[in-house]
Amino acid sequence: MKQIVQHLGNGHTELLSVPIPECNNESILVQTSRSLVSLGTEKMLVEFGKSSLISKAKQQPDKVKEVFDKIKSDGFISTYSAVKNKLDQPIPLGYCNVGTVIEVGRNVHNFKVGDRVVSNGPHSEYVVIPKNLAARIPDSVSDDEATFTVIGSIALQGIRLSKPTFGETIVVVGLGLIGLISAQLLKANGCNVIGFDYDQNKVNLAKSFDIDAINPGSGVNQVDYVLQKTNNVGSDGVIITATNSSNEIVSQSAQMSRKRGRIVLVGVVGLDIKRSDFYEKELSFQVSCSYGPGRYDNNYEQCGHDYPLPFVRWTENRNFQAVLQSISNGTLKVDSLITQRVSIDNYINIYNNLGNSNNIASLLVFRGDDNPKTQTVEITEKKYNSEKPVLGLIGAGNFTSSTILPILSKAKAQIKTIASSNGLSGTIQAKKHKIVQSTTDYKSILSDIEINTVLITTQHGSHAKIVTEALENDKYVFVEKPLAIDHEGLKMVEKAHADSKGWVSVGFNRRFAPLSIKLKKHISHSPLNISATMNAGYIPPESWVHDIKNGGGRIIGEACHFIDLCTYLTDSKVYSVCMSGMGLNPDRGIDNASILLKYENGSNAVINYFSNGSKSYTKERIEVYQHNSTLVLNNFRRLEGYGIKGFKSKSTKQDKGHFNQFKMFLQNIENAEGPIVPWEITLNTSKAAIAAVDSIVEGKWIYVE
Repeated sequence: MKQIVQHLGNGHTELLSVPIPECNNESILVQTSRSLVSLGTEKMLVEFGKSSLISKAKQQPDKVKEVFDKIKSDGFISTYSAVKNKLDQPIPLGYCNVGTVIEVGRNVHNFKVGDRVVSNGPHSEYVVIPKNLAARIPDSVSDDEATFTVIGSIALQGIRLSKPTFGETIVVVGLGLIGLISAQLLKANGCNVIGFDYDQNKVNLAKSFDIDAINPGSGVNQVDYVLQKTNNVGSDGVIITATNSSNEIVSQSAQMSRKRGRIVLVGVVGLDIKRSDFYEKELSFQVSCSYGPGRYDNNYEQCGHDYPLPFVRWTENRNFQAVLQSISNGTLKVDSLITQRVSIDNYINIYNNLGNSNNIASLLVFRGDDNPKTQTVEITEKKYNSEKPVLGLIGAGNFTSSTILPILSKAKAQIKTIASSNGLSGTIQAKKHKIVQSTTDYKSILSDIEINTVLITTQHGSHAKIVTEALENDKYVFVEKPLAIDHEGLKMVEKAHADSKGWVSVGFNRRFAPLSIKLKKHISHSPLNISATMNAGYIPPESWVHDIKNGGGRIIGEACHFIDLCTYLTDSKVYSVCMSGMGLNPDRGIDNASILLKYENGSNAVINYFSNGSKSYTKERIEVYQHNSTLVLNNFRRLEGYGIKGFKSKSTKQDKGHFNQFKMFLQNIENAEGPIVPWEITLNTSKAAIAAVDSIVEGKWIYVE
């Protein structure tokens, strides 16, 4: 299928051939007929991509601070690579999609095959949409008209936040697409609407909807005009839908407002607000969040958990339905907003003219023919050396693109296929790293007899299942930590491992770091005392890593790294574990905790995993105490020795052992030497991580079997 993407590094807009995305249990698969180009949002993205690195930095000053903090912590080279990788990742364009349902997920009951639906899907021939982000289109609404639903819900949410009542005067600043829709909906709500825009064509179009529209460029003072129209009272509300970096827009909005007026920002403008503008009138100011309640809530959008209507009347999905209803009954007229219709193959005709002020809404028209629904796309041709491993990658997320694939390319690994659920991320990486195939059917990798090695980098909750399936197909397996997130998953993997001709290695890379290896060479006595600190940093609670079902929590998913490292340094297995979390009643999802480990050889280790520290402080620090000497490893950049004969310190660029890990992994397969970490050690570490979480629930030490 074809999909439009935007390269943020250079501003290039491209039409890619990618595999059809996989339909999951909570979603529907839609074949697209129409898609609306959001000229404001997409123009902003294209211009951002074309701008220089300095200009990009000026537009995102908060990101610049994060970059400098990362340089202090991880070093310049590591930070530069991370920033470059981020800019090298193209993003999908579009969020106003119309099409026909061709497949329905197992847990979706409100749609059926053949339904016409609108969604926030991208400009793509096929899209997979969670059920709460799609709405059925009434028969009286055409596909062209329905494309305005999602962008119309953005306008509607801004209106809902401004709480207009019949007879009030509401000003709309900016008469682009969202502004024109806002003005119409406000008019239908019984409001007196005044609109401002410097584009006369848009002003004329607003007047055709019986809106009192003014071009300030004609010499009209906006504040004076509003005061005149309201008998010097001022507007009851102002909705800003403009895109402009000026701070003057908010200031003028305040000046034209009445006392205790409401200002709602839907667009993007300068926000250096003057206190005096708001103080005397006690004005309220609010930023509208996209389509409405539910936006960016993973439980609502991805898991399909709706908010109860009596308590949240207007969710983003119910806003979709309301806009469709207003189009159906003629309250919202959108036909006259369409300025061009272009075939998806001629998409560049739109993107080369995003700055054309005459354009209001551009529609992409999809052929809708019976193209074969292939889940695998051939990217390049390659022949394989049968004496070396042939790899299949399952997962194409940020860590895969930033770390794993560059290392595998450096190691000259033979990669036949990469799988991703949406098809796009895998295809982008396949093109970049000359991988033969991109697929959305990961099981095709498991059944491919040419592929003998499988790398798994999906979300943590899927690891045990896919590892088990790979072992059942007698593959050599590398899985990013963790191996499993619960006892059931671990038992499933254990059974498959016992019956398989393949084996498993987990991505516990810290033990392969050059400074970790050097540290261990200076350990001459046991038992040891180890103090390890992970200044992990804050991750928002809505992130999938906190979801116990999909992510397993950060202790199982991330702190397991340090459990393995302590195991490596002590040269022993964990005997028992106890964890204490911050707060009086910590739960399984805690990410501020101290883990106590007792080893079979008598060594003790404490792992402090904290998410509430400063990003500018060292992220990882390990202290080892033994027989009147101490070794300190600081962020895998510097190793210091105290009381160590002949050694004081060693510094290197940051190296967490990823390259050494994969180099050994590939060599072990080629030489038939087995996993890079003994299976019993991997299993012990995995059990210890799960036991740590069990201990916080049960409030006691847990013995590791």
